[in-house]
Amino acid sequence: MRQFGLIGYPLTHSFSKRYFTEKFQRESIVGATYELFPLAHIQEFPELVHSHRQLVGLNVTIPYKGTVIPFLDEFDATAEGIGAVNTIRIIREGDRVRMIGFNTDFFGFLKSLKPFLTLHHDRALIIGTGGGAAAVAFGLKSLGIDVLFTGRKSAADKSPYLPISEVSPELLRHFKLIVNTTPLGMFPDVDGFPDIPYSSMTSEHLVFDLVYNPESTVFMQKAVAFGATAMNGYDMLRYQAEKAWEIWNS
Repeated sequence: MRQFGLIGYPLTHSFSKRYFTEKFQRESIVGATYELFPLAHIQEFPELVHSHRQLVGLNVTIPYKGTVIPFLDEFDATAEGIGAVNTIRIIREGDRVRMIGFNTDFFGFLKSLKPFLTLHHDRALIIGTGGGAAAVAFGLKSLGIDVLFTGRKSAADKSPYLPISEVSPELLRHFKLIVNTTPLGMFPDVDGFPDIPYSSMTSEHLVFDLVYNPESTVFMQKAVAFGATAMNGYDMLRYQAEKAWEIWNS
């Protein structure tokens, strides 16, 4: 039996568990399970890997995409460039365990975003400064798109940065691509949203919310009300999950 799973905290709901459980059933994949492993502290991670001998692959979510890195043995170039890991391949050779970190958020984000990009989207405002924001920025920069981070608190490695209280209507007129990487508006706290001047948005704006539940967040609704195109994070999650499965079976 091969075991896969998700680490993070808290894990009140999980796209990954539902997705992979349904995938195993739909594709008649036998001898595989997917479980949730809520870790109150990242220091619990080594014991988890040691005690679950059938564990061969993990996804990583908030708040451990960065703090899990010191526990890993290797990284692919993308994960190293981003500085965040959301997929781990566990290779067991007798008593030796080797863990390799990857970032499939980058892949999923670009694959879902590219069909919607136009020439207007040459600058992006990224709301949030966590691991998801790092993957988004890495992807956008690979396309030659300039990025500006904003949020309630800055991070030393996220530059250039502007406090969200200073995001002005004039700024939004120049940043036609806006990506929310925070959990604001995620179920069950569906009333939350980033506090930006939505009235400055136009039909040239594209907003991308990494949140997928609910399907249409308040962030998306406010943007659409002023003519913007809006998309949620469901396709991104689906694409990154399939990339993770490919990594685990390579």
